[in-house]
Formats: sequence, C-alpha cells, structure tokens
Amino acid sequence: MSNIIVLGAQWGDEGKGKMVDLFSEKFDVVARYQGGHNAGHTVYIGETKYVLKLIPSGILRPGVSAVIGNGVVVDPGALLAEMATLETAGIAVDAQLRISNRAHVIFPFHPLMEKMSEAREGRTAIGTTSRGIGPAYEDKIARRGIRMADLIDPAYFDDMFEALLADKLTIAKAFHIAVDQDWAAVRKLYQTYANRLRPLVCDTAELLSQSMKEGKRILFEGAQGTMLDIDHGTYPFVTSSSASAGGACTGTGVPPTKINGVIGISKAYITRVGGGPFPTEAHGEEGERIRQAGKEFGAVTGRPRRCGWFDVPLLHFTTTVNGFDSLVITKLDVLDMLTEIPVCVGYKVDGKETLEMPATFRGMERIEPVYEVLPGWHCSTKGTPTFDGLPDKAKKYLDYLEQKTAVEVGCVSNGPERTETIIRKGSKLEKLLG
Repeated sequence: MSNIIVLGAQWGDEGKGKMVDLFSEKFDVVARYQGGHNAGHTVYIGETKYVLKLIPSGILRPGVSAVIGNGVVVDPGALLAEMATLETAGIAVDAQLRISNRAHVIFPFHPLMEKMSEAREGRTAIGTTSRGIGPAYEDKIARRGIRMADLIDPAYFDDMFEALLADKLTIAKAFHIAVDQDWAAVRKLYQTYANRLRPLVCDTAELLSQSMKEGKRILFEGAQGTMLDIDHGTYPFVTSSSASAGGACTGTGVPPTKINGVIGISKAYITRVGGGPFPTEAHGEEGERIRQAGKEFGAVTGRPRRCGWFDVPLLHFTTTVNGFDSLVITKLDVLDMLTEIPVCVGYKVDGKETLEMPATFRGMERIEPVYEVLPGWHCSTKGTPTFDGLPDKAKKYLDYLEQKTAVEVGCVSNGPERTETIIRKGSKLEKLLG
C-alpha cells in the first residue's frame, strides 16, 4: 500500500489538478488537506474543461472517494455551486464526496474583513483573492470559528452565528465602514446549506483511518504551493494555511507514519500570482511570451500570472521542507518556442553567494539570480508519448534540472490533457503509483 502527497513545489498553479486527476486512477481516495475556494485546479478530459476549487480532482474518476479534510475552509455556497456543475456533468457527487465535520466555514462577513484589511492605510497589500480565506483561518486560530459540525447543528448554529457576526460588525464600525446586509437572510440561507450538506459531513479522519485498515490507497492533494505556505513561504505574501507536505497530516488527521511518498509538481519555468518577491521574474516581452504560450491566467480569478525562469535554489528549499521523492515537470511544451532558456542556479544577496532562502521578503527582494543559459529545442514536444521521443535538447534540459535539484524527474507533462503525460520507466514515481 502506498499513500502519497502531491503538492506544488513553487508558488502554486503548477498543474496539480491534472496530475492528481491522472494519478487518482491508481488510488481509492483523494483527500484535500488545506486552502479554500481560492485555489483553482484545472483538468481537461477530451474537449471538456473542469475547474475544481474545493472538491479534490479525484472526483472525476468514477468510484474514487473525494474527501475535504479538516484543514480546508469551506464556503458552502461555493461548494454547492461546484457540486451542481459536476452533477450536471454526470458525476455522482453525493456518492463520492465527504466533508470533514471539523472543517471551518466561510461566511459573507469574511470577505468583508479581508477587503477592509487589504485597503487599510499602512497595510502591506498581499494581493489576495478576497474570498475570505484568511479571515476564516484567523477565526479558526483565534478559537472563535464555526465548523461544519456547528453549521449542521440547528440547536447551536444560530447563537454561534450571531456571536461571530457581532464581532465582525464591531470591527467594521470601529473602521467607520457601513455594512448593508440582511444578516437574518444570510443565517437562513446557511441553514439551507446545512440541510443540503448534512448527509456528506462526517469524521473524515476516522473515514481515512478505516480506509487504510481496509488496504485502500490515499492520495493527499495540496492547494497553492510550498512558497505560499504560512510558515515556509514568502511571508507575508503567503496563503493562510500549511501548503507544504506537513499540512497533509494536520489537515486530514492522518499520522505521518502512514505517508509513503511525496511528489512535487513544478513547471518547467515558474509563475506566481499577486504581490511578493519573485527573484527570477521575466519582465517585458519575455514574460509576456511565456504568459501567452502557457495561458497563464488564474483559473478562479482570471488574473494574469507573473512568469519567469526555473529557480533551482527555490526547488532546493522546497525539497528541504517537503522531502520530495520525485518531481513532475509540467508545461514543458510552453518552452518549445525558445531558442535559449535561462535557469537560475544560485543566489547572491548583497553581492555574496548564499545557499539559504532569505526568511524575509526584504531579503528575497535583494536576491541577484545567477543564471546558466541552456539551448532551446525550438520544436514541438506537445503530446510526445515517451521520454526517448522528446528532442535531445529537451531531454538534456530535464536531465539538467534533475542534476541541479538532486531530485529525479519522474514525470513530464507536455500538454493539458490526461494523455499528454510521460511517466518515466523505473522511476520512484512509477513505483509509488504502483
């Protein structure tokens, strides 16, 4: 039995949705362990495009159970809209989906708090999606949040809702913000949500434990990427949850002794959304060429992603944090057009070479990337079915990344569809997938 974690090795948007969908064919359960509906996982199956925000990508596989773990924050309205879309596509959502009774709930006052915080004078604007993710996690840590178990309990929900609402309105009043909202209607709406979701809510830690006892295999799906992790990312330009591998255990209730492997997903280049340092960002025409070729626009927000060159020191750092057994390199085909491909192989800070990732965003902003330039292959790799079938220069590029990061490249994605993927024979990844 192999239980594996699949997560982003950069700043998110690495193509985790496609890879989780592909790998889930080999698993019985796919469990999402953190984040909210600010994370969009895009999956193409033939001509059909699916954008999953809260529900694990594995639900697209008939018979695979999808679990939303306790580490996720849930907007019930967004979840029900996503469920309806999948049901329309013929997916048996009620049969396949389960939601942790310990997952925290997002309410309409959470986005209000987030927008107010982002706009506050003297505040460092992070560039959030303003979907209330951060404030929901704030309430969780402050021990005043409302969990799914509370939402579906009619004896207690009303009082808990009114108490939390009173806190938010007090804050809004202190900042002289007028709030025009029918909160009684909101409370009633959430009672309706509770009635619909109640049959799907359970102790998912126990469900996962029982699944493992029965010999079932579990794939743990992360949202965002390691460099957005609340502890290890480019703070404060991060998400509000544990996006690194450790979050899989705290976010699902599964002990670390049950994890058999960690797979990092990394683009053949690198992108990030929102504010914050980005040492290898390609500005101007170069960045725009990558953006257009890779269709680098947010699946949830449509925001253009900042684009740049592969960053070896960053991968060294995220490997240290996560312990990657294998890397999946996605979007190799986006680089087909390039004659030369820069790769960042080192950092200089204040003129001195360093092997460490600076702890502050101020330190990261002082990074001077050290580049080596590799020749491009300048021909199409899209859909090439085997590693040996790739152009020699493309294979040399991948071998170079493997050598520099000291992690095997076990898989290559060279197109958006399931079939446009190469799993290397004899790799650790192939063995973990079984």
